[in-house]
Amino acid sequence: MKILLIGNPNVGKSVIFSRLTGARVIASNYPGTTVELSRGFMDFSDIKAEVIDVPGTYSLRPSNKTEEVAVKLIEEADIIINVIDSTNLERNLYLTFELIRNTDKPLLVVLNMWDETKHKGIDIDLEKFGSILSIPAVATCALTGEGIKKLVSRIKEARTSVFKNRTEPIWCEIGDIVNKVQKLSHRHHTFLDVLEDLSIHPPFSYFIAICVIVASFWLIRFLGEGLINYLFHPFFVKIYTPLISKLNYFFQPGSFIHTILVGRLVEGNIDYGVSFGLLTTGIYVPFAAVLPYIFSFYLVLSLLEDWGYLPRLAILGDRLFHKLGLHGYAIVPMVLGLGCNVPGALATRLFEERREKFIAATLMAIAVPCMAQTAMIINVLGPYGGGYVSIVFLTLFLIWYSLGRLMNVFTKGRSPEILMEIPPYRRPHLRSIFKKLWVRIVWFLKEAIPMVLLGILIVNILFFFKIIDVLAVFFYPLMNKLWGLPKEAIGVLVVGFLRKDIAVGMLRPLELSVRQLIVGTTILAVYFPCVATFMVLLKELGIKDMLKSLLIMVSTAGAVGLVLNYFLEIAGI
Repeated sequence: MKILLIGNPNVGKSVIFSRLTGARVIASNYPGTTVELSRGFMDFSDIKAEVIDVPGTYSLRPSNKTEEVAVKLIEEADIIINVIDSTNLERNLYLTFELIRNTDKPLLVVLNMWDETKHKGIDIDLEKFGSILSIPAVATCALTGEGIKKLVSRIKEARTSVFKNRTEPIWCEIGDIVNKVQKLSHRHHTFLDVLEDLSIHPPFSYFIAICVIVASFWLIRFLGEGLINYLFHPFFVKIYTPLISKLNYFFQPGSFIHTILVGRLVEGNIDYGVSFGLLTTGIYVPFAAVLPYIFSFYLVLSLLEDWGYLPRLAILGDRLFHKLGLHGYAIVPMVLGLGCNVPGALATRLFEERREKFIAATLMAIAVPCMAQTAMIINVLGPYGGGYVSIVFLTLFLIWYSLGRLMNVFTKGRSPEILMEIPPYRRPHLRSIFKKLWVRIVWFLKEAIPMVLLGILIVNILFFFKIIDVLAVFFYPLMNKLWGLPKEAIGVLVVGFLRKDIAVGMLRPLELSVRQLIVGTTILAVYFPCVATFMVLLKELGIKDMLKSLLIMVSTAGAVGLVLNYFLEIAGI
């Protein structure tokens, strides 16, 4: 049996889907499209059913590809669960009436966000509502799980409605029902109501946005550094290092096996920053240097998502993104890219047109460093002063903006607007936040650790057999004259294709000047995506657009390295 969850955007379908299906979710594209669907399974009345979270739609008369997929899925459904925002019956019932009139599928209506009706002075007669429509109606609060059990028990009652026999204009019927089942009472504005208004109306909205962004990144760094200094680093120094040091007794330092597993020794000791062995740097970097920042970033991101601030931030950024040929919701792949470029690349699926997807994916891959890379840039340049770290990120922002303006002019195609709604501010639900946090961290570890180890293995082999030296001789004149980098940096660029954060860390033992570190970290951020991001972008953009994107990346890296090196030298850095 196939059950569809269908409703307007931002009505809580995905949370209900998670409540019904649990943690095991299959994400796949609808055949012949790039529209992603979430599928899961549930049991009710001794029946195993497939549940599909249909992309949000306002009507069965599609205006874009996402809504076209929603209409096609209805034809395949056995039961339809129509999810409604209880606080906005009039708008949501339009889709409900279209489902009643234009389909013969058994239907059940879920009035979600039931808790918010009380806060807004809305009283809905649920029994009368279901009776008028002649279909079952259930009230839920998906975030807390209230009403989900009753929803499952009533799925078998889903049925077609006799209400479809009316001939009256649809908005007249909606207005008539709303008047019969809903009563409004006076209610004073709460602090959250006032904050909702202030956060989308300038000039206060810009002040709030700056405060939220600064506070978010301060919290990310505070939590990340705290976890590193008080948990992960002490564990490696006091517990893990003595265990790994015993390998020195089994393998001769400098031998192939010792080089691969342990790496270089500094005065006879393991140094996780420069040893670069599979069991030393290969384990330390993803767990002790990167994971704490990944944890803190996704924790803060989940809070902003569940709170309801991200759509407001998208609205504030809409004017800026329009100059780049995008719209405000492009902030989603950019923000996700700050955590990890792979989910950022996947998020470009929200764009319908090739032009938008190409611009957004290219800008993200070039100028949005992932949290792992950001952590390593701070780690490498931070000891010399925050001003040098700022130069790197200011340069990346200027690249992002100027390149976006150029791509908007020269990239052919359409960039249609995305209509989005602003959800009310809601109290984040801790269980939901930590569930998302767990899924994201597990995904990061599954992706990061194999790639980190593979990168270190390949580079160690290249170094051991002097292959890097051969490449360095060939590329050194170009790298030195244009970018002011030593020949040893060629190995860093090789690693950058596998893991940019590891590559940035490899700059430390090269004993570079501050200017060389700034140029090197900036080039690494720009010149090529890591292999995981590359594979996702190749799938999303196709070979032709991916090759164009790579050409832009390499050209930009060469030009930026040259210009940055020149001006830093003039500035005496």
